[in-house]
Amino acid sequence: MHAAAVEHSMLSQFLPVEHKNSGFLSNPLTERAPIEYRVLILEKNVALAKLLATGLSSEAFSVDVADSLESATRRIENRLYQLVILDMDLSEGDGVNFLRSLRARRPEVRVLALGGQSGIAGLVSALDHGADDYLFKPFSLIEFMARARALRRRANETVQPAPRATQLVLRRDQCQVERDGRNIDLTPREFALLEVLMENAGKTLSRAMLTQRVWNMAADANTNIVDVYIKYLRDKIDGDHEEKLIRTVRGMGYSLQVPSANPLQAVA
Repeated sequence: MHAAAVEHSMLSQFLPVEHKNSGFLSNPLTERAPIEYRVLILEKNVALAKLLATGLSSEAFSVDVADSLESATRRIENRLYQLVILDMDLSEGDGVNFLRSLRARRPEVRVLALGGQSGIAGLVSALDHGADDYLFKPFSLIEFMARARALRRRANETVQPAPRATQLVLRRDQCQVERDGRNIDLTPREFALLEVLMENAGKTLSRAMLTQRVWNMAADANTNIVDVYIKYLRDKIDGDHEEKLIRTVRGMGYSLQVPSANPLQAVA
């Protein structure tokens, strides 16, 4: 059988007849996200993953596709995602284990679980382990896109105040950092370190305290990891800016300084 025919046969189980030939229909009510909204797809059916990625990309989602649990874990460690599309029918319960791990490390990430092999039990398990929504296979692409848009809208709603330090803005619910209106791309660990500094703006935090808060390591751990990540943050946050926000307090630690003329504020 021709490769295209095989792929069509594989996908037919996921797309109901009334939608198979509709393409990616333009939705006049679709909101365009004001900021980049990043999605990671972990789906064992490669052809389905490609189809979902194409649909999401057509509506201003920034999409990555992982072909294994190892690849998905590595991507999440190195990039801030707002939404994960997760196949719960991975072998030997790996979907549930991955979801449990993701919830422990990145509780702010939205998860749309896909499954069907385990029926209602699979749905209950996914929701109990932290999924925000669940779709039974086979499903309509139109319904999938509507659910993805709904999760994006929720992420754009205010979950909790975000601190502002001079021109620096951190939005916890969107995993976004901006300075002077420009988005700054941080790894999850850099984001966590900056969040602690901003929560304690104007205060000096010791290396031991930062090691405990950000890496959950013993205060007496023999490591220079804080110094390494402070350098990463300085390169990205301060860069060529004349005003440097991250400062070293010799012999004590680090602080994020806020000029008295522009105090820390909460923003929606």
